[in-house]
Amino acid sequence: MHIFRRFILLITPLLTMATVYAQPAEPSSNEPIVKTAPKREFRGVWIATVVNIDWPTSTKFTTDKQKQELIDILNSHQETGINAVMLQVRPAADAFYAKSREPWSKYLTGKQGQGPSPAYDPLEFAITEAHKRGMELHAWFNPYRATFDGNFAALSPQHITKVKPDWFFTYGGIKTFNPGLPEVREYIVQVILDVVDNYDIDGVHMDDYFYPYPIAGQKINDDETFKKYGQGYDNIKDWRRHNVDLLIKMIGDSVHAHNLDIKFGISPFGIWANKSQNDEGSETNGGSSYYENYADSREWVKQGWIDYINPQLYWPIGNRAADFEKLLNWWSDNTYGRHLYIGQAAYRINERKTVAFKNPKQLPDQINMMRANPRVQGSVYFSSNSLTSNPLGFTDSLRENYYKYPALPPVMLWRDSIAPNVPREFTAKAIQGHVQLRWMAPTLARDEQPVYGYVIYRFTDGEKINIDDPKNILRIQYNNGLIFEDTTAQKGKTYMYVITALDRLKNESDRSPTIAVTVR
Repeated sequence: MHIFRRFILLITPLLTMATVYAQPAEPSSNEPIVKTAPKREFRGVWIATVVNIDWPTSTKFTTDKQKQELIDILNSHQETGINAVMLQVRPAADAFYAKSREPWSKYLTGKQGQGPSPAYDPLEFAITEAHKRGMELHAWFNPYRATFDGNFAALSPQHITKVKPDWFFTYGGIKTFNPGLPEVREYIVQVILDVVDNYDIDGVHMDDYFYPYPIAGQKINDDETFKKYGQGYDNIKDWRRHNVDLLIKMIGDSVHAHNLDIKFGISPFGIWANKSQNDEGSETNGGSSYYENYADSREWVKQGWIDYINPQLYWPIGNRAADFEKLLNWWSDNTYGRHLYIGQAAYRINERKTVAFKNPKQLPDQINMMRANPRVQGSVYFSSNSLTSNPLGFTDSLRENYYKYPALPPVMLWRDSIAPNVPREFTAKAIQGHVQLRWMAPTLARDEQPVYGYVIYRFTDGEKINIDDPKNILRIQYNNGLIFEDTTAQKGKTYMYVITALDRLKNESDRSPTIAVTVR
């Protein structure tokens, strides 16, 4: 329970923004049940490091213990069918990675600026282990939060609040970067590029902490910054939104200038604006990112500055203030051709007073709604611990039903639309009760992108060769190895195999010729 209480501290601003969690309507019995699992679906989970919510669960762990705990977490998610992890690498202007201009996070070793001993690079380790398991890894940054608490005396002398104290304002007892300063925006971009340039990440991910969530009696002290940089703006609120817009565009442009294969996505608060505030808003009555955080999240998608939007729809179906279904439909109508992944509240199953999430059908019904909407490409769960603990058997339902078969992440055709060529010289032969598959790398595709991995499919004798059905996926491989041992093949049976190639953004080649093998 101690981890859960810490987590409540994290999400309290979100809960206070939409305070009316009324009794929800029961999910409709007519809700469509999608029986065929999609072959392409983003299945993500947030792994939170701040206050040791998910990993590492103790700052006293040795390096080996930290590594083993992360391996156990990733193994659990692999078994569940998760294909992407959002790892929090910068909780508060600190780092869970070695190649950083900011000090080591105190949530890693207990003391900010103190690295792990024996030394290792947690981000590099996490990327390697995630990719081994067919998972993408998105590096999750908190852009503006500089401290998580008011214990400023414990900050490292190298912490940016000590080096550049004029870059920050204090709000709610914590220090926050002042988004109106051009040098702040440039610094944050450079922090992110340190990771883009030095690590094999799949995505840059940001959450909902932009300008701070409103606190009664508190004031953002940026009047002087507005006087200096607010030319052309009569309203400080519009200027604040402009400041955030500038950063988002800078990050998107910079990330893609450095590496076209890295995805850039943001997970904003679940309500952009209420219809009572803005004619184009949703039929909701809660806080909103546009007015409270000065975060015009819809604009970022509309302008194509980000590759995916991942709104946190942490309310139940039928909620009077913020109905999951209404918000799902609103966001799906405002994707502007970019990917939409829904943030789902697995953590709320553990809340004592939240009746709706005690219904074992709540989250599965949300999945069915998402799958029935063609403009939704998947979801991300908060947070890792909430899945590994299997509340109400929800994780079992993912493993045994919704995520029973593997899925590839959805393609991003605006980033790369050219698929690899077909793997060459594919062979399969039975050896001592298993099947050994071998192949050669394909010739380079038109865009000259190297092959990033392979998908191996297996069919039983007489079964139609259909690579669109995910139940036939035997293995998704994120490396350029050219051999695979099928140790699950049964003696006396005949199988048919085909293989395809993947590029970094998961475009898939045509399939190879079919090879039939009888296991002796």
